[in-house]
Amino acid sequence: MCGIVGYIGAREAQPILINCLKRLEYRGYDSCGIALLGETAEVHKDAIRIEALERSLQPNDSQAGIGHTRWATHGKPSGINAHPHTDCSGTIAVVHNGVIENFLQLREQLTSEGHTFRSETDTEVIPHLIEKYYKGDLEPAVLKALADIAGSYAFIAIRAGCDELVVARKDSPLIIGIGDKEYLVASDVPAVLDYTDRVIYLEDGDLATITQGTFKLTSNGKQIERTVHRVPWTMEEAQKAGYEHFMLKEIHEQPRAIQNTFAGYISALEPEIDLGIRKDIDFDNISIMACGTSYHAALVGKHAINKLVQIPVNVDMASEFNYSDTILGKSLVIVVTQSGETADSLKALKKAKELGCYTLVITNVVGSSATRIADDILYIKAGPEISVAATKSFVAQLIMLYLVALAHSAIDTRSRGSLLTELRQLPNRLYEILDREEEIAGHGKYLAGYDNIFFVARGINYPIALEGALKLKEISYIHAEGYAAGELKHGPFALLTLDTPVVAIAAKDNTYETLLANIKEMKARESPVIAIAEEGDAEIEQYVDFVVRVPKVDPLFSPVVNVTALQLLAYYTAKERGCPIDTPRNLAKSVTVE
Repeated sequence: MCGIVGYIGAREAQPILINCLKRLEYRGYDSCGIALLGETAEVHKDAIRIEALERSLQPNDSQAGIGHTRWATHGKPSGINAHPHTDCSGTIAVVHNGVIENFLQLREQLTSEGHTFRSETDTEVIPHLIEKYYKGDLEPAVLKALADIAGSYAFIAIRAGCDELVVARKDSPLIIGIGDKEYLVASDVPAVLDYTDRVIYLEDGDLATITQGTFKLTSNGKQIERTVHRVPWTMEEAQKAGYEHFMLKEIHEQPRAIQNTFAGYISALEPEIDLGIRKDIDFDNISIMACGTSYHAALVGKHAINKLVQIPVNVDMASEFNYSDTILGKSLVIVVTQSGETADSLKALKKAKELGCYTLVITNVVGSSATRIADDILYIKAGPEISVAATKSFVAQLIMLYLVALAHSAIDTRSRGSLLTELRQLPNRLYEILDREEEIAGHGKYLAGYDNIFFVARGINYPIALEGALKLKEISYIHAEGYAAGELKHGPFALLTLDTPVVAIAAKDNTYETLLANIKEMKARESPVIAIAEEGDAEIEQYVDFVVRVPKVDPLFSPVVNVTALQLLAYYTAKERGCPIDTPRNLAKSVTVE
């Protein structure tokens, strides 16, 4: 979740580190800092934004250093708890992402040996351990420190007098960017794209020692080589391109994201899908695992697979599966993760493999950890997603899950062809919704005046009610709940008043008539109701206060058009309230701790 950067080369490190940190602001952070190599490890840090840190800095000609944006886990946001952390002498500095599970025991041991700690963080034990073992060479000291550590980590260590970065990774993402006689280290690709598009994705157990001219990579004490990947998108694609916020830009990119996800999987001439994955897997059920927004995509995927494949499908929150006694049996396990680095999803993926299941990952990031663990990979090809609130990656995940369902479907060729034709038209349907942006913005301004909102739906759109509520709460800070419409009367009705609006997704499927009855019950409690309803549905206007219109599509694909309308609704509600839409408080883009 934290942003990690490092630089060593022939240029001044300070402006490069600051720029790299700015490229990682979308990950979410509460403090930041840098350390530059000199006679000591010169540290500048505080619980401030990067721009404020930059203004406080004096020119420095150091050609190596490290930087960090912290998302608090151990200790509140403060200058003392901000990274980098140093040893007693201020000679060794470390930036770290992850959780050191045995830090209390290590801290007690090191304190008894004369070490003095300043912060509440788990990270601070790392530079003290390195100091303990340092005998004139940084790399072996880091290796000995790692032997004492239990938990997850991605970190960079530097030491005054040593012109090198020592980098280690276990269960947290870390890359090395290879430039022209310079190297960059980062927790995510966007940090380095201003300088290089060539990256190495480190794997668990990797340790790298990097100098100005070379780097050495080892694993389990043996020198190794890792593949150098070309990043398939540019820094320009990760810019706002004139939009006020990344979230709005990424909502508008959804038609293209759908088209990119289709590419290479659907035949242009025949109603056929070739996902390029093994077809001889023997399984009698499917288990899908994910977190957050990806979990909501998985729930939609369950409906689609049940309908088209007619095979049992179970969906688990990865964070819960990891501590459950779930019996998978002869399962195909699908893990859905935008980043491919979500800690809970990676743990679930590893557990499924240990249980002997065939694993398939649906992800957006080439070379991510999940792609190196799973047996098969499906890339959604949504392009870089910078806003913390996921939008285009969610829609692309839906498309990929539809493709999985259609590829394994038991329906006849004609029916499959008809659905594929409709699927190909979804980008055009989304453009129609984007043309109504101003109208939806008006509804957002209306909702901005409330503190509590319910989102309701039935069937395949129930997960979209969950997603709509999640989008609203994470970027507008309005308390929102997603509910299956039939469940409101089992308790939440007690909260319905004139001051509690309801957003109802009125899809024209087999749940429509029952949903109308539910809406009547809500109106009887005087709650204002905004309906998301398809064009041509005149009946809905009799029962609700406002209607947001979406194009008519096959009910199977209605989640795609409905969620796009809800994304815009959440965006304009948050904008009206003046919220920091791309970087909501306390949240991070890539959740790399459990």
